[in-house]
Amino acid sequence: MASDKFANANGLRLHYIDYGNEGAPWIVCVHGLTANAHSFDALAGVLAAKYHVISVDVRGRGDSQWGPPTEYLNQNYVTDLAKMLEGLGIARASLVGTSMGGITSMMYAGGWPERVERLVVNDIGPEIDPAGMARIASYVGEAPERFKDIGEVVKYYKENYPQLAKLADSVVAEQVKWSVKPGSDGALAWKMDPNVRRPLRGGTAQQRFDLWVPYARIACPILIVRGADSDILDRGTASRMCKVLKRAKTVEVPGVGHAPSLMEPEALGAIKEFFGI
Repeated sequence: MASDKFANANGLRLHYIDYGNEGAPWIVCVHGLTANAHSFDALAGVLAAKYHVISVDVRGRGDSQWGPPTEYLNQNYVTDLAKMLEGLGIARASLVGTSMGGITSMMYAGGWPERVERLVVNDIGPEIDPAGMARIASYVGEAPERFKDIGEVVKYYKENYPQLAKLADSVVAEQVKWSVKPGSDGALAWKMDPNVRRPLRGGTAQQRFDLWVPYARIACPILIVRGADSDILDRGTASRMCKVLKRAKTVEVPGVGHAPSLMEPEALGAIKEFFGI
């Protein structure tokens, strides 16, 4: 049974979902730039058969506390994760990170290699395709602040997230309802701190240092999931990742861009094999 819990890290109250299975090895899931902990609800249901799974809301997203406006930076997301896991007594865990969460996971695994058992990186790498970066900056930075109803939220997501465009409105609504909350005017507003968008900070838009440096320090096995139509993770970058670290391997999800849901048959099959489920 999934339950909502909170932990303190770097002076912030951060929310996470605990999917249970006490005493089992840990898997920690970290979402993308504008997503939230519920992004992993479906996958966690599979992983929890053998692992104790938690999914975190990064600062300023979901039900986590908002941080200082200028501190939505990758390095802070990493120290938040480190402090949270230390506070929860999690000395060693596997990580699953999508997009921005994959950057956080790679940096954490490179900074504390002894603490990471296995790593799944979803459609992100140490280098990011500039075309994809520009696309994300455009739709994230120009997103409307209010929606009259959940139907408008669904429309926005289907227009800007290609992998959702093929799904029924009811399915998308079930996924995106966690991203908004009722406003004082009766409309729906983003749960996410507007300062994450203005200007676009952190995540896939920020490359202030060479991510190949922490990546090269990772000591655990790595599964790289790549959408075959991704404009974020170039096939050449994924190939280089496997050359730099011999314990890395890649699976491609056909017909999917950025980023796979991880529930596609190709992705899920590779993840189950990777974790021995």
